[in-house]
Amino acid sequence: MKLTFLGTRGYIDPRTERHGMQASCLVSYKRTKFILDRGEDWLGNDAWFGADAILVTHAHPDHSWGLKRGAPCPVYATEDSWGVMKNFKIEEPRLASIRKPVTFKDITFEAFKVEHSTRAPAVGYRLTAGRHSVFYAPDLVYIYDRAEALRGVDAYVGDGATVARPMVRKRDDSLIGHVPIRTELTWCQKEGVPLMIVTHCGAQIVGGDEPAVIARIEGFAEERGVRVIVAYDGMEMVLR
Repeated sequence: MKLTFLGTRGYIDPRTERHGMQASCLVSYKRTKFILDRGEDWLGNDAWFGADAILVTHAHPDHSWGLKRGAPCPVYATEDSWGVMKNFKIEEPRLASIRKPVTFKDITFEAFKVEHSTRAPAVGYRLTAGRHSVFYAPDLVYIYDRAEALRGVDAYVGDGATVARPMVRKRDDSLIGHVPIRTELTWCQKEGVPLMIVTHCGAQIVGGDEPAVIARIEGFAEERGVRVIVAYDGMEMVLR
């Protein structure tokens, strides 16, 4: 399984050469390719990277608005997301149901509910190809069924909006916002996940002293016995 990070920037104004495009990832295995999310940065961009399908985690602008004019392949999203994306010109809309695995050619994916937003409810995707699995959740506060979502995965690709301080608010009975990287590393420690890859990078990473911030993140990871990599646009990783 190969991961190519097409974009790694969160929904923020700062951008750099390393983090120029909004978070999006290409997952490839054999002859099958999935794109995970396509935000408004990609609107009007004709680069579809040979994708066979697109998976949308949620319908916020930085994750879905690049699909407003359509897509050249099937698009999977939850019922909640299709409610927001109902006017998008998608010719092959398909439903991603919570906890119902779908096998599309060489890759199997399963949507897990996560807390992030009440207006654009989100999911994370567990993707399995051959002997390898990853969990992709670029925007979240909490993972439902976390043990099952992360069991045996080679890598957790998570939210880089904040390093150590929670960006969490409560709306009615729901939590909204972003969990810090430090907490996500603790999840990996508890669930036996050997590697966290940070995407959807926030202002601390993109707008600050990135080497110093990465060193701090690596310190949190070392304390927990987890490897960590802060992804950048164009980064490729092959899971063997």
